[in-house]
Amino acid sequence: MSTLKENVHDLFDGWNTIPNWLSFIRIALIPVFAVLFVQGHQLVAVIVMICAALTDLFDGKIARKFNQVSNLGKILDPIADKLSQMAIVIVLLYTYWENPIKYLFFFFIVKEVLMLLGGAFLLSKGMRPTAAEIWGKVATNVFYIAMIIILAFGENGALCDVTHFTLPSVVTWVLVALSAVSALVSLLGYVPGFLKQLKENKAQNTAK
Repeated sequence: MSTLKENVHDLFDGWNTIPNWLSFIRIALIPVFAVLFVQGHQLVAVIVMICAALTDLFDGKIARKFNQVSNLGKILDPIADKLSQMAIVIVLLYTYWENPIKYLFFFFIVKEVLMLLGGAFLLSKGMRPTAAEIWGKVATNVFYIAMIIILAFGENGALCDVTHFTLPSVVTWVLVALSAVSALVSLLGYVPGFLKQLKENKAQNTAK
């Protein structure tokens, strides 16, 4: 228990940074996006999500440039990403519920639940989840680009009435499939580090 308390204390050490506040803002924008979209204000909802995506783009750059990397930021940033992605997936499930593509959207939910459970498990054992690897960042960027395009030009898209253009169904499938593949690669990329941490933790406990 003391190890867990020490880990939590270390986690919040130096938490008050600009990148962390950007992550807090991103999390705060999630319910705003969801409510606006469900109430039929798709264009404003997409603008809100683009703003949220921009905070994700800049928080890491600011953290590295101004030496504001923190233990909390290493965890808060991916959590904010996952919550943002879940909000997008849920509203798209709502939109495409009668379309078989919904099963691909369910994959994203399963993937994020596994990631959250894995991170929670490591914390419960006094270990710290690893920061996002390059494939995690690639998957996040692919997801945001693909889903914002679908939110804008897909079924009931925010810009369909303005541009008189709707994505062909096959293009929507390709965008979601590309995002799903990158998400799967990202998930598999975390497995070696996860297993390594478990092995090291077991060895330390055995040595005691």
